[in-house]
Formats: sequence, structure tokens, C-alpha cells
Amino acid sequence: MNVVGHSPPPFFKRGPAPLARLTFYLALAVMLMVADLRFHTLEWLRIGLNTVAWPLQRLAQLPLEAGGDLGQYLTRVSTLQTENQELHTRQLSTANMLLRQRHLEDENRQLRALLDMRSRQPVGGQVADILYAARDPFARRIIINKGLQANISGGEAVIDDLGVIGQVTRVFPLTAEVTLLTDKEQAIPIQVERNGLRAVLAGAGAGSMELRFLAANADVQVGDTLVTSGLDGIYLPGLPVARVIKIDRDQAFSFARIFCEPLAGVERHGLVLVLDHRETLPPRPDELEPVKESGIKGRGRKP
Repeated sequence: MNVVGHSPPPFFKRGPAPLARLTFYLALAVMLMVADLRFHTLEWLRIGLNTVAWPLQRLAQLPLEAGGDLGQYLTRVSTLQTENQELHTRQLSTANMLLRQRHLEDENRQLRALLDMRSRQPVGGQVADILYAARDPFARRIIINKGLQANISGGEAVIDDLGVIGQVTRVFPLTAEVTLLTDKEQAIPIQVERNGLRAVLAGAGAGSMELRFLAANADVQVGDTLVTSGLDGIYLPGLPVARVIKIDRDQAFSFARIFCEPLAGVERHGLVLVLDHRETLPPRPDELEPVKESGIKGRGRKP
């Protein structure tokens, strides 16, 4: 039964022949190409299609580009990890040499400074290495690698490139003991470089020193540099010793308390210079033989 108002589709629907359609489309294509070539009539259409198709092209290329970027990233990560491992291995293999080279450079710099100081002094000296500190924790003493075999003798002054460190107190065949200026039993005659005031500087322990037996009104100021006076016949005059850092002037006491810090690397450096003994000073007046009064009184008298 047929539905009212609807007719069945034709069983065979025929249009233009295939050859005719092919001919029509070929002719249309040729006309469009000639028109575009001569008059650029399809330029706007080409631009519009390119604009519409560009996002689609980029979207289609994204998986391929992402795969390439991921491969390059993994390759770079693997290469960087390999190079990092090689550099780490090389650093570990050369770490000892680098640390040793830095230590040698510091020693070479200090050695040049010591040799320069020795050239400025009128006496000779020997460079020595500090081996270790003395066992007594309350004493400020060090052991150096020069002893009797190097003609080191007791009482010789020990300095570095900045100033006085201490004095040789005991000598062994291969080593020697040096008592530092900061030791409580060590004292050194000094003078204030600014005004020439003479005094005695004693060790106070813990890396500090104290200027003793100076009147409360003595002309000493914070920041004054103290140098050796040379009156003891051991230290050369003019060697830097310490700097004044604090002064307590209490009128209740006759003497001022003057605290100082050593200028030299008393407890820091690893190389020192042991100075030879100074030239023998003339004997003190009280050590001279007394002049016979009888010979003096008898001279020029009449019998």
C-alpha cells in the first residue's frame, strides 16, 4: 500500500554521462587555471583555504613533533648523565691533586714571604715546618722539624712573615720545641712604635698577650703597634710583635691592664723562620771586673 502524498523513488536515476561530466570538469579546471594564471582570481580563495587548513596541519604534525622532541630530550638527558658521571669521576680522581696544589701554593706564598723577611734581617735563619703542638694543653708550644742536625740551639728567635712567633726553648736531635709568645711563662721586651715607650709583654694564654708593669697614665693607646726593643740580646730590634686591643685604667691600681693580640700567625701558619743568634752584645757594667782602686790612687802620688 502506498502512503498518500509520497511517491516511491525511481528505480533507475540517470544523469549526464560520465564522459560528459569528465569533459565538463576538465574544461572548468582548465578555465580556472587560465583565469588564475592570467588574472589571479583565485588568490583570495587560496589564502582563505590556507588560513583554514593551517591549524589542521599543525594539529596533524603535533604527534610527530612531540615524538621527535621526546626522543631528543631523552637523548640529551642520557648524554648529560654520561658526561656528568665522567666529570664527577674525573673530579674525584683529581681532588687530591687539587687540594695538594692549593696547599703547596699557600706554602710557597708563605715561604717567599719568609725568605723576603730573612733578606731584610741582618742575621741568617732557617725555614722550618711546624710538625705538631706540644702535648700539654695548657702550654702554647709547637714542635718544628729542625733540631741539632740543623744547628738549631736554644734561645733562638722564631718569626714568620708577619712578626715574632716565639723562641726555641728545647732542642732535640731532629726536632726542636718553640714556646709561643702567648704562653703564660713567656715574656719579651718591647717598645711602643709610636713613642718608643719600653715595657715587657707577657703571654696570657688563649692566643692573647698582656702588657705589664706600666703606670695607669702611661702613653699607650688602643691600636698601638708593639715591636721588639732588642734589649734582651735575643730578638732583633724593630720586629713586629703585637697590637693593643684593650686598656683598663683603674685608679685603684698602680698599673694599667693592657691587652694585646699578636700580629704574627702565632697559632695559624705551618712554616716559620728560625733566626740565628745575634751578635754578642758588650757585657753589662756589673759583669766587668772592678778596677783596682790602689792602682788609681797610687798614680801621680809622691812617695
